[in-house]
Amino acid sequence: MDYQPLDEVRKTLRVEWYRSPIPGAKLRELSRRSDRQAWFQAGGHLALFVITAALVTHFWSLQLWGAFLVALFCHGTVTSFFTGVAPHELGHGTVFRTKWLNKVFLHLFSLIGWWDIYDYGSSHTYHHRYTLHPEGDRENLLPLEPSLASFFMLQLFTVNLVTQPRRVFSKGGLISTVLVTLKAAFGVVGPPEVPIFEWLRALHVDQPEEFRKSVRWSRILILFHGGILVIAIVTGLWVLPLIFSVAPFIANWLHYFVGMTQHCGLMENVPDFRKSVRSMRLNPLFSFLYWRMEWHTEHHMYAGVPCYNLGRLYEAIADDMPEPRSLIGAWREMRMIWRKQRGDPDYQFDTPLPATARSVRRDAPDELESSIGDLAPAGLR
Repeated sequence: MDYQPLDEVRKTLRVEWYRSPIPGAKLRELSRRSDRQAWFQAGGHLALFVITAALVTHFWSLQLWGAFLVALFCHGTVTSFFTGVAPHELGHGTVFRTKWLNKVFLHLFSLIGWWDIYDYGSSHTYHHRYTLHPEGDRENLLPLEPSLASFFMLQLFTVNLVTQPRRVFSKGGLISTVLVTLKAAFGVVGPPEVPIFEWLRALHVDQPEEFRKSVRWSRILILFHGGILVIAIVTGLWVLPLIFSVAPFIANWLHYFVGMTQHCGLMENVPDFRKSVRSMRLNPLFSFLYWRMEWHTEHHMYAGVPCYNLGRLYEAIADDMPEPRSLIGAWREMRMIWRKQRGDPDYQFDTPLPATARSVRRDAPDELESSIGDLAPAGLR
């Protein structure tokens, strides 16, 4: 499909988003950033990485291979959220009140997670402004298949080697990530017939300065992970690449199961986040690793609210919101939708709203409502 250049989209596409009403004072309270809560979230996630890495190293040194594999599975589960999830919230700049701490943790998590900060910053700005309007947002291009295929599941519970980026902003498995990053270090993007590469090409034309930064960052990623490999070869400490470079692709199961629920099967081209985004309730551990992004509708509706306040945001607007799904319920819903879409490719699920829900705002919106934090690069501010 041919799309308009993104500079034209910015001129012509206007989405009048409906946002559930919330008093301005309450929104300002919920939008307040806290270094204390940020340290618990970002510092706590990094601490889990260090603890599981220490356990992997300990059992490797003792050659206790059963315990080593269990520790490596836990380490991979923790580290997989360094790709996309932790950099997502830090990229919004809403986690720490102290801005330089946001940047430090953003670069640290992205370095370990092979994450392209700059391409994603451009992409995600469009994603928030034009959510699931494909002319202006192809970060998640519907329909998405909630796959449970056997070989795919085998990779997600062991090492994700060969899954390819197709319709979601992702570099895929280990092999495809290394290849994509190597090419990106020389400014080369994959074939345009692959949807995510078509999207990247459009972003690079639209934001050439961010493209140049992406090239430089890709080179840093290659130098960092290449340096770890060289150290392992010289010292024989082969556990180091497992802890750092390979860990984001080990035990990707939880990252996939929670992350796939955000938009899969929902509606395109609607000005109501309640129809295009899905929220869930998760247990405290899953919620922590996912940086509270199970409250994804609330995040899209008020993207300037820090992740640790999204549950409180839901409570403030609950009468106007769909009932959050459970994780199992979300997957049942997605699989049901996918079965219908195989027979009718145009089918999209219309999320039911409570009887108390509204669809038209009668009060004047607060200017803070449309904030996406500090996400947008200079060329999109």
